[in-house]
Amino acid sequence: MDPVASEWTLVGKTQDLIRELESTGGLKELTISDRKVVLSYYDGAFGALNNKCNHMGGPLSKGRLKKGCIECPWHYWEFNHKTGESVRESTEPISSHAGTVPNIPIKIEGESLFINAGAESQRVRATYNPGSGLAREPKREPGKIKVLGISTTAMDRNHPRFSTSEELLKTALGKASSTLDVETKFLGLSDLNFRHCEGFYSKSEKACTWPCSITKIDPNDQMVQVYENLVHWADVVILSSPIRWGNASSLYYKMAERLNSIQNQITLKDRVLIQNKVAGFIITGGQDNIQSVAGQMLNFFSELGFASPAFPYVGHSLGWSAEDMERNMDYVKHSEYLHQNAFELVERAVDLSKKLLGL
Repeated sequence: MDPVASEWTLVGKTQDLIRELESTGGLKELTISDRKVVLSYYDGAFGALNNKCNHMGGPLSKGRLKKGCIECPWHYWEFNHKTGESVRESTEPISSHAGTVPNIPIKIEGESLFINAGAESQRVRATYNPGSGLAREPKREPGKIKVLGISTTAMDRNHPRFSTSEELLKTALGKASSTLDVETKFLGLSDLNFRHCEGFYSKSEKACTWPCSITKIDPNDQMVQVYENLVHWADVVILSSPIRWGNASSLYYKMAERLNSIQNQITLKDRVLIQNKVAGFIITGGQDNIQSVAGQMLNFFSELGFASPAFPYVGHSLGWSAEDMERNMDYVKHSEYLHQNAFELVERAVDLSKKLLGL
C-alpha cells in the first residue's frame, strides 16, 4: 500500500460538508491521492466510495442519492452509500448482481472529517446475464444466403390494414425463397415491443454498449430480435418503409436510434460487427420524397458497415397531388411491375452477397 495514500486526509469541517451536501443532492466528488472518491451524506451519516461504478465505470458522483443508495447516472445501478453493496432495486435483471463498489474508511475527530483513501475495500466485480447471447463474436454459419426482411410500417396488429411497403417486401421475400435458393425471414417492427433509445451515449460515449445497455437492463426488450438477426443471422437485409411527412416511418427511426450501439463499437473499439452484409430498401408513399428517404437509409446503413447493390432501392409514389390512398393500395396490390422490381432488388442484393462471401 502506498504509505502516503494510506494516511488520513482532512476533508473539511463536518457542518460545512453537511450544508454543502444537503444543498447539492448529497453527493460530492473528491480527489485524494490520485483517487476519485464520492462523498455522501444521508440520514445523519457520511459515506465514501470509490467514484467508479462496477458496470461500465460511470462516475457515481454525477448520479443521484436515493434513500441511502447512490444511483449511477449511466445505467441506474444502485449501491449503498456507506458500504458500496449493490441493492436489489437495481434495474438490471434479478439474475444480475452489481457487485460491491469499494468503500473508503472515514472518521470524525472533533469537528473535522477525515478520509483514508489508501485503505479502500476490495471491489467485487459485477456479474450480469445479458440474456440474449448477442455478445458472441459474429460468425457466419455455412449454408444458403440468408435474407432478412424488416418492415417498419406502424400499425395495430389487432386491427391490421394493408401496407404497400410491407406488401412488396413480403411478396419479394416469398418469390426469393422459392426461386433463389435462399433462406428468408420477416420481422415486422410493429410486432415487437421495444424501448426507445434512452440517450446513454449523450452521457458518455462509453455508456453506449454492445450489447445495447437497454437490452441488458430490460430482458423483455424485443429489440434483441433485430440485433440477433441483423448482426448474427442475415447476409442480406431488405428494409421497407412508408413515407411519413417526407421521411421514413417513426418505427424506422426508433430502430435506427437503437442501432447506435452497433455503430458505436466502431467509434470506441474499432470493432466492426457488420461485415460482408448487403442492404436494400423498399419505399412507398402517397406523396413523393423517395430519394431523400433512400439517401438517409443508404447513408445510415453504410455507416453500420453494410454494402448496397446497384440500384439499391425500389420506390413508389402517386405524387404530391395524389391523396387517393384507396386507389394507391389497389395500384400496388395489382402492379406486376412493382412486385417484380421488389423481387429484382432482392436478387441483386443476393448476387452481391455471394460475391462478398465468395460463394
